Amino acid sequence: MNHRLPAICTLILFGVCLLFAITPVRKTANNNSARTAGKDSRVHLLHADKLYFDERLHQTAQFLVGNVRFSHEGTLMYCDSALFYEASNSFDAYGNVRMLQGDTLTLTSDVLYYNGIDRLARARYNVVLKHLKTTLYTDSLDYDRIYDLGYFFEGGRLLDQGNELTSDWGEYQPSTRQAVFNYNVRLVNPEPPEPPKTVLVSDTLYYNTNTAIAHVVGPSNIENGESHIYSELGYYNTKTDESYMLNRSILTNEGKRLTGDSVVWNGAAKTGEAFGNFIYTDTENKNMLSGNYCYYVDSIGYCEAYDSAMVIDFSQKDTLFAHADTFKVFTYYIDTDSMYRVLHAYRKVRAFREDMQAVCDSMVYNSQDSCLVMYYDPILWQNGQQMLGEEIRSFFNDSTLDSVQVLRQALSVEKIDSIHYNQIAGHEMHFYFQNGEMYLSTTHGNVYFNYYPFNEDSVMVEMNHTETTLLKLYIQNSKVDYVWMPAATGIMYPVPMIPPDELYLSNFAWFDYIRPTDKMDVFNWRGKKAGSELKKSVQRVAPKQKLSDIKQ
Repeated sequence: MNHRLPAICTLILFGVCLLFAITPVRKTANNNSARTAGKDSRVHLLHADKLYFDERLHQTAQFLVGNVRFSHEGTLMYCDSALFYEASNSFDAYGNVRMLQGDTLTLTSDVLYYNGIDRLARARYNVVLKHLKTTLYTDSLDYDRIYDLGYFFEGGRLLDQGNELTSDWGEYQPSTRQAVFNYNVRLVNPEPPEPPKTVLVSDTLYYNTNTAIAHVVGPSNIENGESHIYSELGYYNTKTDESYMLNRSILTNEGKRLTGDSVVWNGAAKTGEAFGNFIYTDTENKNMLSGNYCYYVDSIGYCEAYDSAMVIDFSQKDTLFAHADTFKVFTYYIDTDSMYRVLHAYRKVRAFREDMQAVCDSMVYNSQDSCLVMYYDPILWQNGQQMLGEEIRSFFNDSTLDSVQVLRQALSVEKIDSIHYNQIAGHEMHFYFQNGEMYLSTTHGNVYFNYYPFNEDSVMVEMNHTETTLLKLYIQNSKVDYVWMPAATGIMYPVPMIPPDELYLSNFAWFDYIRPTDKMDVFNWRGKKAGSELKKSVQRVAPKQKLSDIKQ
């Protein structure tokens, strides 16, 4: 027996330890929350005009009537009448319910169900939550005091700093001043009854009452006067009326559409910016602008774009594509009948259209006179013809090419084969078009002309080399029909007997290696080979006569 006693005690001790190991300990709100450790977490009844207990009506509740006041962990609650469940540390409040938390938060409602263990207040009917300058209206609100979070689920309306926000479901956290709204979200600025300047409609919206910044994270539409923004991710500052939208957001304004990886819009200043693969479309004028950066001011009609910038004009049967390092658009006499725009293209300009291509250093287009001017080594190709000079001016009639002027050191070259070229050189040239086809060209000043006529069998038999002061070529069906010139000197060479030094004019140049080949080739800059650039001619001016030079 003496030997069995230690063994029996050991078994009993092991069994007790095992029992404690497998028996769960029930956790309460007190041992779950470190902040309440050592504090009194009971709901205290501070006052009631009348208190009674009626077991027939309720076995555990105390009936409170008249000026009822409760206190729980620094929060005061008032009502007209209440049922107090002291055992479960909770109460139901009715009539003129008010909950005061510090001096910044007030909750009022018709009914309030409060659980002191979970620190959860459930307010119902005519609920108003006020925090600093923010007011939330709803009919059903649950306010969790542990997480300092109030959420509604049967529709709510929040007023803050002149903004009105409504949604089917939402939440508000006073400590962070962050609100979240879901389902049928609508933000109006300013709040009614003022007429709205901005209306934001979304599926999901985050709103901070401290910064008054709305953060959209779902399909959203922002209306601001004539401007409309569609975005699925971005920010809207209701104080400054600025929007910063991501994920290929779209801004439309009076027939103009701007899409970019990110879009910035200032509604007050009417300025917009787009970053990353933007596309700006003007449906009225049938043109587009694309690139990686765009900035425009709507009030003055100014726009600039650079970084892979391209202008696309689709007003004609064939679309024109043009690239430059920088594009700028200026609008004059805006919002008047005399309004016109001027487009500037700077550095490394290249343009492509199926029937026409161009290269130059800088370009200006003026819508007032429909004139496009190319500067600094400009070259223009139309089908098989190349035109170049110090400056080229193109005039349009209803977006259709009407005439072209090539000024100073003008040269026109038409390729026949790899050796033979029709060539005209002069001080300046004028080309006239009808329905997109050239019908007349004139050349003025020190004209040199190498021309290869064809016989009836379309065989090239001779070359006509002519020098004159004025040359007119009448063209029909893309062929020279008639040549006119005043007194001239020249010579006819049979093709086999053309001297090698007479094949080409002294300033002949064929820049086919520069010519853009397609719409994407406009991004590939190819300059003239060294030494082939035009040297700008000096325009000399006669000296002004002085009175002292006049002899009496």
